Amino acid sequence: MKKLGFLLTLFAFALVFHANAQDQASGPVITFKETSIDFGDIVQGAKVEHTFVLTNSGTAPLVISNVAATCGCTVPSWPKEPVAPGKSAEIKVSFNSTGKMGKQNSVVRIYSNASEPIEKVSLISNVLPKTN
Repeated sequence: MKKLGFLLTLFAFALVFHANAQDQASGPVITFKETSIDFGDIVQGAKVEHTFVLTNSGTAPLVISNVAATCGCTVPSWPKEPVAPGKSAEIKVSFNSTGKMGKQNSVVRIYSNASEPIEKVSLISNVLPKTN
């Protein structure tokens, strides 16, 4: 009788573990074509922008709740509607180098309902002084 109880308990744990593994494998998943772009040297005051392409490689609609930059010099725009499984969307990011000097790494955080709830993309540049 003890063996039967043990086997039933073991079977129940296996069932719960399998169900949890299935839940983690489903849902929205963000896959980026690239997560950073390096513009190299730019002159102070220049504005650069890049469009990051993402795909929902998961099994449920992806909802991006917010996209936030590390400073006011970087401005993101993103889709407000859900991204269906297998579909792509764009996050456009612009960087204004006015008042900046040297190596810059503008990080943008993407908050969503994806399996990884916070993703990051970045614009990299080296801001050189203006020459008159």
